[in-house]
Amino acid sequence: MSRITESLLRWQHWARANTGALAGLTAPLLVVAILALMVLPIPAWMLDAFFTLNIAVALMVMMVAAYMLRPLDFAAFPSVLLLTTLMRLSLNVASTRVVLLEGHTGPGAAGAVIEAFGHFLIGGHFTVGLIVFAILVVINFVVVTKGAERIAEVSARFTLDAMPGKQMAVDADLNTGLIDDKEAKRRRAEVAEEANFFGAMDGASKFVRGDAVAGILILLINIVGGFAIGVLEHGLSARQAADSYILLAIGDALVAQIPGLLISMAAAMVIARVGKDHDMGRQIVQQLFMSPRVLGVSAGVLLLLGVIPGMPHMVFLILGGLLGYGAWLMHQRQKVPPDYAAPPPASDGEASWDDLQPVDLLGLELGYRLISLVDKSRQGDLLTRIKGVRRKFAQEVGFLPPAVHVRDNLELKPGGYRITLRDVIVGEGEAFPGLFLAINPGGISTPLIGTPTTDPAFGLPAHWIDAQHREAAQMAGFTVVDCATVMATHLSHLMQVQAARLLSRTETQQLVEHVAKLAPRLIEEVVPKMVPIAAFQKVLALLLQEAVHIRDIRTIVETLAEHAGSVSDPVELARRVRIALAPAIVQQIYGPARELDVIAIEPGLERLLVQALGNANGTGPALDPGVADLLTHKAAEVALQQEEKGLPACLLVPDQIRSAIARLLRRAAPRLQVLAHSEIPETHSIRIGPILQGAAA
Repeated sequence: MSRITESLLRWQHWARANTGALAGLTAPLLVVAILALMVLPIPAWMLDAFFTLNIAVALMVMMVAAYMLRPLDFAAFPSVLLLTTLMRLSLNVASTRVVLLEGHTGPGAAGAVIEAFGHFLIGGHFTVGLIVFAILVVINFVVVTKGAERIAEVSARFTLDAMPGKQMAVDADLNTGLIDDKEAKRRRAEVAEEANFFGAMDGASKFVRGDAVAGILILLINIVGGFAIGVLEHGLSARQAADSYILLAIGDALVAQIPGLLISMAAAMVIARVGKDHDMGRQIVQQLFMSPRVLGVSAGVLLLLGVIPGMPHMVFLILGGLLGYGAWLMHQRQKVPPDYAAPPPASDGEASWDDLQPVDLLGLELGYRLISLVDKSRQGDLLTRIKGVRRKFAQEVGFLPPAVHVRDNLELKPGGYRITLRDVIVGEGEAFPGLFLAINPGGISTPLIGTPTTDPAFGLPAHWIDAQHREAAQMAGFTVVDCATVMATHLSHLMQVQAARLLSRTETQQLVEHVAKLAPRLIEEVVPKMVPIAAFQKVLALLLQEAVHIRDIRTIVETLAEHAGSVSDPVELARRVRIALAPAIVQQIYGPARELDVIAIEPGLERLLVQALGNANGTGPALDPGVADLLTHKAAEVALQQEEKGLPACLLVPDQIRSAIARLLRRAAPRLQVLAHSEIPETHSIRIGPILQGAAA
């Protein structure tokens, strides 16, 4: 006894240690078993075991399909569908061999399972069996399989069409700092896996359809072949052959058809799954039985039918009364007394300096309908998104922006919000909790059911749509985001645009203290000994005004240390820092490209600009107003043409007028970058594109 116990313990220990290896052998062993069922003769008791296993697997698959939250939770379903279909067909082959060889011996020739289905389920009457089998085939083939096949086909096509929009949504969340690189990589992989899954389901649905057709053909072959063998070879009468072979064939068909129907239902449940918050049972209960209006109207109809003469009054009245009571109970639970805000306590004290509130450097004001977005008890995550925006800004731009002060403002529209910088409005918009903003990235003509609007961050055409239209909009290629993401993206964009104004003396001092931890000797020698903190802040602000990131603060400080002894003007220091940062600036504009498409100025106009602006000494452009106006219009037009071609809008000018031209064109063409000749790295080449001309005349 001890040896047996010891052997069992060893086997248990080995099984635990090799769980992964055993799991990896499941599919190959199942394929080998399927081939063995098709080729080798199988005794009746083994057929019973395999038929029982087939039914158990079908039930397990259907239960998994019912309890999953999203289709990707059962990503192995196409493979499971293939293997279970082959398993049923191999069992049909094995049982057909046994039925045709041993059917003359009696109803138990093919095992107890087939005998039970042939006798107990249909009462031993093969006509009833044929009718029941025909009904099951109609349900499986015409209703379930046909519908699942159509849904799989449409889902596969729409999922592939929606991939670009979903990828853009991931990129938008990454750019706003809501997710990090790892989460973005995971989401992109999930989008690709979803497309592969629905594509596989589109093909795997053909297995279900083929299985239903094969069941019909196998039944007909078994009936004809068995009847012929019984009459011609074993000398049975027509009645005896029918009782033996036809009943066995019908039992065999029913044993295979019922698991097939379960697998078909599981496939339909997987494909038809919408939403990922609850499993199918909870989703049906919440959406079907949680509305008092629906239950009340249904109860009224049943009660009305219950009082009609000739109707079964008791059943209708009882069920109608139960539904009515449920509607009343649900209505009572949904009654929530309104919350009244207590007025602020009156104060009769004297005014003091504590009553003076400091101006918020960066603020976000919300209408009363948007307050729920910052309420964690209501699943509001706007504050978390704002933290992500600040983190992303610090990682990209190079300094930590001030905290965003969020407060309500009853003067705004219920869904309105306002972004302020030093109490000055820099951006406004409107968001609607519960709705989604479908943004047209360009070139999409599919109409949407919703309210047309404009993306507040980038001015793209968009629509506010209901949650039920979200999937359709994504499949059409729209970038679909919720209202919290809209506000976070708008805030992130304005922080990038207003980065120079966000860099106050406080942030500059914090940046200096942070760099002092990394390179203490460098900071001690330069700031504030060689460059005062005010001049250092001015240099950084000049860089940020032209969207130059200051992440490489070490290079900036080293450049200031090199030139601060001979130059004190912050404008000139900023120009020399730009030259030092030229590779990073060019990479920020063009990416990894080595050939740069630039906009040039016509030589005559360039000479005119050098004469007019070359001696401006940074005090402002001394240029004829008419020429300046024409130049700004031409630059805006050419910049737009470059962006429409998918190229960066970058103007190449001589060094002595770069700063003045950049200030002149900043308002007319804010996305136009202005580079000096000395800011082109030696490792890059330029290709002249559009020419600014016409103003010289």
